[in-house]
Amino acid sequence: MKPILYVIVSTFLWTACASHEDSKLERIEAPILSNNGQTISFKDSTMRHFFQTEPVYDGSVTASYTAPGKIAATVVASVAGASQNVVLFDNPDLAASYTALAQHQTNIHQIQQINLKQKEIELDRASDLLNHGAATGRDVLEAQTALSLEKSNLANEKASLIQYEANLKQGGFDPTALRKAPAGKAYVICDIPENQISNIHEGAACEVLFSAYPDKTFKGQVEDIADVVDNATRMVKLRISLLDNSSLLKAGMFAQVLFDLKNVGNHMTVSKESLVTVDGKDYVFIVAGNGVFKRQTITTGQQIGERLVVLQGLEKNDQVVTKGAIQLKGLSFGY
Repeated sequence: MKPILYVIVSTFLWTACASHEDSKLERIEAPILSNNGQTISFKDSTMRHFFQTEPVYDGSVTASYTAPGKIAATVVASVAGASQNVVLFDNPDLAASYTALAQHQTNIHQIQQINLKQKEIELDRASDLLNHGAATGRDVLEAQTALSLEKSNLANEKASLIQYEANLKQGGFDPTALRKAPAGKAYVICDIPENQISNIHEGAACEVLFSAYPDKTFKGQVEDIADVVDNATRMVKLRISLLDNSSLLKAGMFAQVLFDLKNVGNHMTVSKESLVTVDGKDYVFIVAGNGVFKRQTITTGQQIGERLVVLQGLEKNDQVVTKGAIQLKGLSFGY
């Protein structure tokens, strides 16, 4: 515990020196810990004044959230007269997956609608000829083998289709939506934290800003929320669709996506700066007296903007530490 006390006291000494360069520096008393670090008392006024607090907020919360994004694909009309529009991807791997997926879909259609039907007709014909003595059992066996081979080809094509479809979904795209997308549509992919999933839903409206057009705001809509949370970053991909008939938007452009977040009903909330987490448990520090702070265990709900919903552990009139919560955490837990 002593090393951390030295660090904390040194921090406050530095703060005091920076704030009162011309005053005589007095000896600062170390904080007093009790109840296994749950209570921290500061007798020195300089150290007490370092901390900032705010009352627990009790009411409906409306906030906004901004996420960085990028135009991952745009849809343009085919100049070669193809039946489907052309999708231009920023990521060449996704472009390759989309092309391969389209080819496998064509192959599957060919096998199902033409090859299998033809092989079934040939098998029926060989069986009929055998019944009339005009063919041999070998002819029927060869027809059966050819039909089985086509069925095997179909299974392989479907397996490959699943692979490339998974690649596109990992990148935030729905292959079916891409095939049906009209010319002029642009797709922005952005990442949001896992704890914001409950605040943003499919179909939600949003605003999209591009550095290329600082004076123009584009209206977007959340088309899809990915099924996978990134294991390392704990982020989830969103696909935002925009309709741009002016051809201003290009694949690869960076964007800022603005969401309006609304918390329905009244709940107690605290600033996210006040939260400290240790061993999977959430804590805040509340004012328990003049220069006395108490560590309080809380149960948190969703995050809305810069606020955290508190489900248990706080009362309406509690004063919660915002600035200095990290320093109190170090003192309270000894690191």
